[in-house]
Formats: sequence, C-alpha cells, structure tokens
Amino acid sequence: MEPTVRDAPEASRYEIRDGEQLLGHADYERRGDTVVFTHTEVDQDSDRKGLGSTLVRAALDDVRAKGGSVLPQCSFVRGWIEKHDDYADLVAAPGS
Repeated sequence: MEPTVRDAPEASRYEIRDGEQLLGHADYERRGDTVVFTHTEVDQDSDRKGLGSTLVRAALDDVRAKGGSVLPQCSFVRGWIEKHDDYADLVAAPGS
C-alpha cells in the first residue's frame, strides 16, 4: 500500500500514513491564507525512503490548491523548496 498524506487541521499538521500507521507529520500554524511550517518528522525506523519528500510535496500541493502561501520555518521544508524551484512561488514574503 502506498502511503497517503492528509491535512489534520485538528492537530495543526499534515500526516503521512500507511493505513492507520502514522509514518510522519509536518506541523504548521495558520496565519490567514499562509501556512507556517514549523517542524517535520518522519519515522526513521521505516524501511521506506522518501517519506519526508512525499509528505512535503503533498502538503505544498494542498496549500497551492487552496490558494495559500507558505513560510518554511522548518529547515526540512525550507531545504526541500530550495531544491524544487517550481515550489518557490508558494513562499510568502517575510512578515506575512
């Protein structure tokens, strides 16, 4: 089964799961239409590679689909965006 990513607004995070098993999460704070990513964590014991990338890509795609922007305070999310230029347009100006 492929892992799935979903927004869990009640927990202020995006989650990546395999069925009911939580494999990781990207925590955020909402500031209007801006999503401030504060921390990302994935299961280091999983034999699956690329969970963090799958999680971040899906979260950013969701923000884009909703017409929002992001502030990547989390170093993982910031680094991921730096490596994927096609997501740079999502980054809000500082102070947003």
